[in-house]
Amino acid sequence: MLKKYLTGLVALLILLGFDQWTKYLAIIGLKDKPDFILIKDVLQLEYLENRGAAFGMMQNKQLPLIVITAVILLVIIWLYHRIPMSKKYFLLQATLLLIASGAIGNMIDRIGRGYVVDFIYVSLIRFPIFNVADCFVVIGVVLLLFSLLFIYKDEELDVLFKK
Repeated sequence: MLKKYLTGLVALLILLGFDQWTKYLAIIGLKDKPDFILIKDVLQLEYLENRGAAFGMMQNKQLPLIVITAVILLVIIWLYHRIPMSKKYFLLQATLLLIASGAIGNMIDRIGRGYVVDFIYVSLIRFPIFNVADCFVVIGVVLLLFSLLFIYKDEELDVLFKK
């Protein structure tokens, strides 16, 4: 059981480190500088200080966003604890770690800076600017939904809610 927590903690710290490192690079390489075009009219790096949540919602409402994130993290911790330690549940553990690392990465920004550093812009579809932590959350949620719909049977998930 300890191995599950240590492995999860190491994975979480690696993901968090990567997120924070990319945000640091965005600050020193993009802030107050012209956008960096990776693929013309498709993908670019553009510095943005996001004081809201996804798609700019809840602008300047840092405290409610921090509280919501904390509640989500508590649920993730509870679920992670309930997951049996077996290869069968690896995907479920990984999705929770992705979501948690993304949530913590953006919460670190909100608490430390008062805003989240965003810098990836898909100009082809004019998608809102985002960051690596956002990618972790989205990938984690998509994988979680996929695994709940197509991989795990209901009886395999009952273990999460039994006493």
